[in-house]
Amino acid sequence: MEKNPILLVGGGGHCASVIDVIESQGAYQIIGIVDKEEFKGQQLLGYNYIGEDKDLPDLISKFKNVVITLGMIKSNTLRVKLFNLTKSLGANFPVIKSPSAHVSRYSKISPGTVVMHHAIVNSHSKIGENCIINTKALIEHDCIIGNHCHMSTAATVNGSCTIGDNVMIGSNSVLLNGVKVISNTIIGAGGVVVKNVDVAGTLVGNPAKTL
Repeated sequence: MEKNPILLVGGGGHCASVIDVIESQGAYQIIGIVDKEEFKGQQLLGYNYIGEDKDLPDLISKFKNVVITLGMIKSNTLRVKLFNLTKSLGANFPVIKSPSAHVSRYSKISPGTVVMHHAIVNSHSKIGENCIINTKALIEHDCIIGNHCHMSTAATVNGSCTIGDNVMIGSNSVLLNGVKVISNTIIGAGGVVVKNVDVAGTLVGNPAKTL
């Protein structure tokens, strides 16, 4: 079966993880990686760095499929910028899903989102654009997750939660059933969110409190 070509935008550790998912998925042929000029001519897992941001118009005119492979830890400003830039250039954003992930056929995953190995998205949940559902993350039933979010490794979002845009739920964090988290919020690793988060900020601990 002929594979569809795809460009990776953003190198580094998360990019390497996404490469592994794309190879496992088997639907796309990676053309190369776009990153800073200093990486041009180098390789990551055997794939060439083939350009920088200024090369995107030409590359996207040839290869429409794009996935943003820059990670999100402290801020997703650059991820959002790259997504909006490539979208304005006419890029197409497929959903990248590991074969080992379980995504309910009754859920909805929006363009540009990556669902990593052993993640679970259960029925009637909706995931926005350009999200990372990282390794072993659990999104339970009837959740709504906004655009440009990162559900980090082994994060648990229990049923009927609502999460705004630009939210990071840290590794091993837990959101109790029905919790709402406002946009532009970070829940630190291991945080337990027991009530609605109505003011944007960084929350840590059990129960999670604003720093």
